Amino acid sequence: MYGTFGGYTRWAVVFLIIFVLFFLLVPAYGAGAAY
Repeated sequence: MYGTFGGYTRWAVVFLIIFVLFFLLVPAYGAGAAY
């Protein structure tokens, strides 16, 4: 169960967290730069 699929799921979770943080920080940084 912890073969390639386990490692792929781990990378998918890490990439998802980074994508969510990036998606939340970009609009906040844009608003801060605008003002």
